Amino acid sequence: MAGLIAFAVAEMTADAQEMTMEEAVATARTRSVAALEARNEFISAYWAWRTYKASRLPSLSLYGNLMNYDRSLVLLQSYDDAQLKYSSTHNLQNSLGLRVSQNVTFTGGVITAYSDLSRIDQFYGTRSKTWYSQPVTVSYRQPLFAYNQFKWDKLISPKEYEKGKRVYIESMEKLTIEVVEAYNALILASMNNHIAQTNYDNTVRMHNVAGERMKLGSVTRDEYLQLELRMLNDSISINETAVKVRDAQMNLNSLLGFDESVEIQPVLAENLPDVTMDYDMVLSKTMENSSFNLENEIALLNAGADIAKARADRGITVSLNARFGLTDTAPTIGGAYKSPLDQEVVGLSFSVPVFDWGLGKGKVQKAKAAEAVVKAQVQQSENDYRRTLFTAVGQFNSQARQCSVSRRAMKIAGERYELTMENFRNGSASVTDLNTAQSENNDALQKYISDVSNYWSYYYKLRQYTLYDFIGGKDIDIDEDEMIEELVK
Repeated sequence: MAGLIAFAVAEMTADAQEMTMEEAVATARTRSVAALEARNEFISAYWAWRTYKASRLPSLSLYGNLMNYDRSLVLLQSYDDAQLKYSSTHNLQNSLGLRVSQNVTFTGGVITAYSDLSRIDQFYGTRSKTWYSQPVTVSYRQPLFAYNQFKWDKLISPKEYEKGKRVYIESMEKLTIEVVEAYNALILASMNNHIAQTNYDNTVRMHNVAGERMKLGSVTRDEYLQLELRMLNDSISINETAVKVRDAQMNLNSLLGFDESVEIQPVLAENLPDVTMDYDMVLSKTMENSSFNLENEIALLNAGADIAKARADRGITVSLNARFGLTDTAPTIGGAYKSPLDQEVVGLSFSVPVFDWGLGKGKVQKAKAAEAVVKAQVQQSENDYRRTLFTAVGQFNSQARQCSVSRRAMKIAGERYELTMENFRNGSASVTDLNTAQSENNDALQKYISDVSNYWSYYYKLRQYTLYDFIGGKDIDIDEDEMIEELVK
């Protein structure tokens, strides 16, 4: 019977391309649209991570104003009599500076160091030029009692990137499940087409035997017509199953990134791996490897960040600003750097809400309520996920046993069908017996292939949950450096 299955799935055109299930999966992972989408999702997560890391590094910028020419009337107030008068101005201003800034994650402040040089050329009245230098200036801005975005980003961003990697692997495992199901659907469609052809050939032979036996009186006209009707139905089934084979082939080609000109010859694996799932181990690997746990952690952190922001926004806003450095001015550029004077500027700015009609309190309570909802949702999702895993483990373990039983049933049904046809030739079996044996044989073949298909679907579904290769005994991971190197080319 195993040979019959192998023959059935191999009974295709001469130019068909033989491909195992593992080869089909590998092809889909490199060629399919779903794989491309998964890679681009990972690229997005990677560049978000790069952006976060860049925000933690010093930033260097060049700034300035060049050729700022001004010839106009300016409204000024006289120092002597306080009258407003228009005065002519005619000058050219140029400035250039270099600035280095660094975010301070722990405090949420920003420290900046800069050096700049300005020149003013006066053209009105007595022509002159003035240089103004700030050789070194260091400033620091520190919000007090404020929401520290840097702190929360440090907690959340690494988890978001790790989640992006795991989601990519899970997406590839999801694609694997789709390919496995399409691959086995093609095997089943090919088998059904072969069954229809075999049934037709067998029925033609039995119909001829029945014709000879009807002359001898051992087969009635009614039984003879039953076989003729069965023969006609089998011929119709050949055409119907051939259409389904083509449809299954096109579906698999779509997942593999092939056009309709490619014809895949699937190979049915004769032996299934000896794997038994343990629920506790599956649960442990799921919590360790999958994106599920990270998603819950990120949701809780985001809820906590919303509360911290609501609290900071409703209270006293205080900001410390300090600047220390050197400065000087002179008619020449050298003089502007000769004897610089030190400068110190320190101050506090604040805002105190006197009465806001409960606006701030309402925002805090709303954020707390949202956090309570998130915690409840996380708890419920964990319970549901455990139940899903428990069901998946039970289905896989049961399916492994089911495949063994259905394989044995397939062999028995095949042997019985062969024996019944022989008995019919000898006159010791009726047409009803023959039809029953044929139907049972068809059902047993289809049931076995369906069970094998379900076995692989359940197996890869558990791989998707756990990101663990149960056959190889190792975690499913990606070579991050190699993949990033390929992505950023």
